[in-house]
This record gives sequence, structure tokens and C-alpha cells, in this order.
Amino acid sequence: MSKLYVIATPIGNLEDISQRALRILKEVDLILCEDTRVTKKLLTRYEISKPTTSYHQHSKLNKNRYILKKLQENKDIALVSDAGTPTISDPGAKLIDYLVKEMAILEIISIPGPSAITAALSISGFSADKFVFFGFPPIKKKRKKFFQEVIDSKYTVVFYESPHRILKTLNELTGIDKQIVVCRELTKKFEITYRGKIKDTIKQLTPLLNGKVKGEFVVVINHD
Repeated sequence: MSKLYVIATPIGNLEDISQRALRILKEVDLILCEDTRVTKKLLTRYEISKPTTSYHQHSKLNKNRYILKKLQENKDIALVSDAGTPTISDPGAKLIDYLVKEMAILEIISIPGPSAITAALSISGFSADKFVFFGFPPIKKKRKKFFQEVIDSKYTVVFYESPHRILKTLNELTGIDKQIVVCRELTKKFEITYRGKIKDTIKQLTPLLNGKVKGEFVVVINHD
């Protein structure tokens, strides 16, 4: 029986990968990557030489069929994203849904590991007994609805944002009088965590964002 391994990879620091994940990457017949250039850095670091192909949000049905054919040929495949756990705010979920519907028998195995969501929650100091993850805010349509759901949440809220829109997003939440944690470059060399009320966090972030900033932000809002 062919296997599809869903493998979590480091969100920044390349040392944050399990021995099991490395073993599986060495054993599979094909590695599906969100961006083959990004994954190549990880594979090169650990001297892993395996065929790779891209699978991302713009992949067409033909790519799904290609992957299906490989699995039907009893090939074992690994699915990785650029960083963190695949299928979380990631097109990998659509692939799995397609394969489950098309294959009567397919073993899908999780190789757990890094996730920016849990990494940010773990250092937030906020209750994580129950929390809501909202992914990325919409760029244009449904933004008002998105932020209203954030405001109305009874639980700790986590979402992602890009450096280009983080200030705009926080400004749309300034009516909330709650504690917030904003994490940048988690596990990387220039990792920074900002804490306080939303208005205070905006003041901390504004000087930084006058320059060129790369990497995604993770925002955690306390429900209390």
C-alpha cells in the first residue's frame, strides 16, 4: 500500500526537525514542495537527494492526477510546505481531500513537528485550553466580517499576517481593549515578540516597518 506522509518542517531554524522526519524524507520516492527552492535548502543541509516537484495554491488538476498516478504505482510520497505543518493555511488540504475521494485505499501518515500557531501560543501567556485560528485576514473582501469575528470571539484568537499589512490589520483592531502578542521571525536569528495593548504594539512595530521586513507575523489576542 502506498503512503502519503504529511511532514512538518522547520518554521525558521533548520535544526527544528525530527529524526523521524529526516528518515522519511530519505526513504520516500517523491517529495511534494510548496516551493522546491525553499525545500532544497533543508534537503541540502541534511544531504537528502530525492526527486521533488512543486505543489502550491496555483497547482492545477493535472498535478493532482500526476500525484494520484504515482500513488497508484505504489510510490511513497512526502508532502511538505515552505515552513511548519502542511495543510494548515496551506493548499495541501485540498490535495488530501482529492486523493481520499479518488483512492479506495491510501495510508496518510502525519509526521508532526513545528507549527507557528502553537509556537506563538506557547509563549503568549494566554489561555490555550480553547483557541480559534483564523488563518490570514482577507486582503479586500470580507475583511470587516473577519475582524468582527475576531472581536466577538470568546476564546484566544490566533492569525497570520504579512509584513506589508500588519499595521493596517492592527489599526483595524484598535477598538479592542485586550492584550496582544505579535511574533516575528519565530525561531530565527532576529526573532522578536511584541506584547501589550494593540495601540502600544502598533507604536513598537511602526519604526521597524519603515524598513524592509521579511517573514510572516503571528498575532495572538487574549480573550479576557
